[in-house]
Amino acid sequence: MESPRAGHLEPHPGDRHTMSVTIATSSHVLDNPAWAALTGPHAHFAERIGHAVRYQQDVAPFHALSDEDDPRAWADLAALVGAGGTAVVRGVTEAAEGWEVVRTAHGVQLVDTALRAEPDPEAVRLGPDDVPEILDLVARTEPGPYLPRTVELGTYLGIRHRGRLIALAGERLHPPGWTEISAVCTDPDHRGRGLATRLVRAVAAGIRERGECPFLHAAATNANAIRLYESIGFTLRCRTVFSLVRHTGAAAPEETA
Repeated sequence: MESPRAGHLEPHPGDRHTMSVTIATSSHVLDNPAWAALTGPHAHFAERIGHAVRYQQDVAPFHALSDEDDPRAWADLAALVGAGGTAVVRGVTEAAEGWEVVRTAHGVQLVDTALRAEPDPEAVRLGPDDVPEILDLVARTEPGPYLPRTVELGTYLGIRHRGRLIALAGERLHPPGWTEISAVCTDPDHRGRGLATRLVRAVAAGIRERGECPFLHAAATNANAIRLYESIGFTLRCRTVFSLVRHTGAAAPEETA
């Protein structure tokens, strides 16, 4: 159940599995989870200008707009990233004037509805001292973006074999009442043993203990991973899109002052 490489997601080619899609009829905190996290529980990791916000650049690569249809939010994002700067934003397929979409990644968002969450006796808490090993495992398995301070976003658990880190899962986005499970990966030599499932359940147990609900994202094209997540108790909530956008306009006044 390793997560796909974020930079290699492609448009969804059509339903290749049997899950139903729940379409939200009103605004929900998970409709804009990075904004909700960075203006809420993760505000201490935020760099914000008005209607635009991002994680500190060594923590996570995500940016968020209060409303992607609001020109003020795009102007604030321009001031935040500078002329020629890039941002990873959710829910954008056509950028505003002065921006271009460099790459688009389509995925799905799933929420816990019946997951059996439980601690794992072999899972160990990972911290800053473990970052070199984490980055090595992430580089070999490519579950998605992981930066030197991502470990600070929440609880990260790992399983070791003969002292070597072989599996990983942890907490990333943290909107109020919810926590995203991310960086789910297993060393290729140790796959097929259910290590990722065990770690997802263990991370979820800690989330549930706080009275919060786990959720996660996966590539829309990775039907096998989606089926597996569903089989252990996640339900597809909605389809998602993440885009890498580049500011092509002139520097905003705030940048040149």
